[in-house]
Amino acid sequence: MLVNGKWTAEWHPVQATDEKGGFVRQTSSFRHWVTPDGAAGITGDAGFIAEPGRYHLYVALICPWASRTLIARKLKGLEDVVSVSVVEPWLLDEGWHFGDYPGADRDTLNNAEWIHQLYTRADDTFTGRATVPVLWDKKTHTIVNNESADIVRMFNSGFGDLARTNIDLCPASLQSEIDSLNAEIYPLLNNGVYRAGFATTQVSYAEAVRDVFGMLDKLELRLADGRDFLCGDAFTEADIRLFVTLIRFDAAYYGLFKCNLRQLREYAHLDRYTRRVLTIPGISSTVNIDHIKQGYYSIRALNPAGIVPEGPDMRAYVLEEK
Repeated sequence: MLVNGKWTAEWHPVQATDEKGGFVRQTSSFRHWVTPDGAAGITGDAGFIAEPGRYHLYVALICPWASRTLIARKLKGLEDVVSVSVVEPWLLDEGWHFGDYPGADRDTLNNAEWIHQLYTRADDTFTGRATVPVLWDKKTHTIVNNESADIVRMFNSGFGDLARTNIDLCPASLQSEIDSLNAEIYPLLNNGVYRAGFATTQVSYAEAVRDVFGMLDKLELRLADGRDFLCGDAFTEADIRLFVTLIRFDAAYYGLFKCNLRQLREYAHLDRYTRRVLTIPGISSTVNIDHIKQGYYSIRALNPAGIVPEGPDMRAYVLEEK
């Protein structure tokens, strides 16, 4: 991590643990908002007005949190408004690295070699983890936000007429239901798989696995009425949050994170749901199974030899060439 702007030690996935030895995720550090008129958002400072070409998104295709923002950017038609760079998939000693691996980019905007260099460019005394996604302001040369939940909502409503207005990922009529779903799915499933994979005691692992499969069972029942999406006919940000975990489940969480009671394909309704989401134009272009497997299996704390398994067969979940 960075301590007072200096990179220290080797990267390790376990950021902190609770009294049971359970994995604790850090909170995001930059929480400013882009708004149509530049007014301050619900956190942070004013001055980040929506303008074409002003903002740049840094992501990793392995990362579900970063992939949330890629999906929102795609669905809201912001590809020509917010540019993007993709890091290489591996988690190396200094974290995320830019380079020439297929599907990755060099950082031609800031000429950074590592993501952590963006953090110290924004704040030369920064202390914390250098995570993705990063929404960068080209005008003031700083990080606007590194919290995926904020960035998804920003892309949905913060860019005004620069974004597609016929798609609303968080309509007012559904916001209460969406917020309730998010509040349940995040700790039990989205972060639950990480709590299982990075648990340091049997007790914390067992608790996390119970949460993961309890939530999957509950979602399977919710989808059993034949609805297309979590809130019925409307695809919302709650679906984005769920989908990015489901599409990685068999490829990474089932094996590497020891969430191996059942595979996703054993849930008939969740499997159907995942395939349905992939048919939405643009979404499958944000999924790169190779990056996902290369990235997760590069975590030396979990896979010291770095061997990437041949399976599982994920061809049914990939609709487009990347």
